[in-house]
Amino acid sequence: MLEFLLALLTTATVGALLMPLVRGRTAATHRSSGRFEGELAIYRDQLAEIERERAGGALSESEAAAARLEIERRILAADAAAKTPTASSDTLHRLLPPALALAIPLLALGLYLKVGHPGLPAAPFIAGTKPPAEQPMDIAQLVAQARARVAAEPNSADAQSALGEALTLEADGTVPPGALEAFNKAITLQPGDARSLYYLGLHEAQAGDSAAALKRWQELEAKSPPNAPFLPMLRAEMARVAQAAGLPAGATMPQLSRDQQEAMAALTPEQRQQAIRGMVEGLAARMKENPQDRGGWLRLANAWKVLGESANAVDAYAKADALAPVDARLLADWAEAHVRGLKPGEAPSPAAVAVLERLEKAEPRNGLALFYLGAASFAAGDKAAAARRWKTLLALLPADAPIRAMLEERIKAADSP
Repeated sequence: MLEFLLALLTTATVGALLMPLVRGRTAATHRSSGRFEGELAIYRDQLAEIERERAGGALSESEAAAARLEIERRILAADAAAKTPTASSDTLHRLLPPALALAIPLLALGLYLKVGHPGLPAAPFIAGTKPPAEQPMDIAQLVAQARARVAAEPNSADAQSALGEALTLEADGTVPPGALEAFNKAITLQPGDARSLYYLGLHEAQAGDSAAALKRWQELEAKSPPNAPFLPMLRAEMARVAQAAGLPAGATMPQLSRDQQEAMAALTPEQRQQAIRGMVEGLAARMKENPQDRGGWLRLANAWKVLGESANAVDAYAKADALAPVDARLLADWAEAHVRGLKPGEAPSPAAVAVLERLEKAEPRNGLALFYLGAASFAAGDKAAAARRWKTLLALLPADAPIRAMLEERIKAADSP
């Protein structure tokens, strides 16, 4: 309907604009015809004058004939001029302007209807107003999209935790049963899913079990990389819940103020290392007073590892693992702390082998486990197991890996009688 109205309006406008042009051309035709009639009357008078002069003897017969001939030539020329342009040229000049006047707007209209959006409302002109596509999505839409994603990817931990988060937002921040179910599914699919761990802790805090919430959040904090974007929010929530419940937020590394950070930056590398060591030793002392804080042991293990104190890191990982088994990522850190001090060709200790075997079971293609368990098998006389692990590792390495030559030598030794 809109397109028809646009076409009708365009046609009416063009027609109104063409009327003066058509009238102008008709008037011009009449003016051309009238001018020829006037010229013809003059030429008739001139012919009559020639006849009078010839009769009076002023012009000879030959002169009168020549004068008549010239006037007749002028009459023919005037007649030809009055008929110019020709019929075909006149038709072209008569039809071209209206044709162009109609064709151009019709072409523009057709192009607009093809590539434009006549039904789209105009964008607002108010400064800073976003177009409809950029307006924030409402929560109902968010929930619908999350449900659709779960239907398409039921085994995706990220999809399940996204649904749980959307349902929690829909419930004004309270974790409802549907969200709890989604978060538990996500944890089953991916035990370390940070979003699910946070909201499960929030559910425990809302249910009145603040101690369980803090414990879960402390473990999440310990597992998370130092630059994880959610850590400030997590720590703030831990402090809020702990303060409301009258509980300690947990043994954590002290957060430096801005002045302390500037003072630390002004220290020499040796002084800075000593200051950090003092902070870590303070955390170790607090852990002796609170040995059931698994998250604190994991933070302490990581701190010792950063300082290069592998034996202390191994001990802290063991204490955390005794409270609850650590996952594959922490097993890799624990195993690395075990083997960091080994000399080239030296077999790992039985305690390291136990951790490495757990790591290999969790991640059969883990390079650290394959290499050092191969060394342990070779030292124990099980050359076949050593060769099998090392060959698996060799297949995983890139062609330019520096360790390839050494590994090939070890495989050759393991394959020899």
